[in-house]
Amino acid sequence: MGETTALETLRQFCGGIKDIFGSEYLWKPNVDECQILIDMHVSVHHFPGMWGSIECMHWEWKNCPVAWKGQFTSGFKGRHPTMILEAVAVYRLRIWHAYFGVAGLNNDINVLQSSHLFNDECQGEGPKVRFVANGTLYNMAYYLALGYTLTGPCLSR
Repeated sequence: MGETTALETLRQFCGGIKDIFGSEYLWKPNVDECQILIDMHVSVHHFPGMWGSIECMHWEWKNCPVAWKGQFTSGFKGRHPTMILEAVAVYRLRIWHAYFGVAGLNNDINVLQSSHLFNDECQGEGPKVRFVANGTLYNMAYYLALGYTLTGPCLSR
């Protein structure tokens, strides 16, 4: 299949996914939904101020083109090329953020810095939420991640 045909087919496929699933699954939570998530996490999981869980998953890419193997291979996750998926899962295992296809030689922090997850917060346009922890009022939520906690308004670049 030619490159132009492959790209056009991919565009049509993505458009179909957006048309079919977009209104239900492919949208950012608004301010009210963010507050509901924060309230639910404190009542169910006892994590005040948590928006959701974030994870970067490294998947082995068995059919990686030879020309790309160097940029998608790192000693950190093995000797084989990998693709990275960054995702945020929230209440009822709904995934409302995904960033896929980053070169495998990046570590998780580099992936977080290159994704668009924190763009709104960095520009001061993120949802305004509130929660209380240990008697202190906070105006910014956080994501729970394996090994570290991500807060904002933005990661240093």
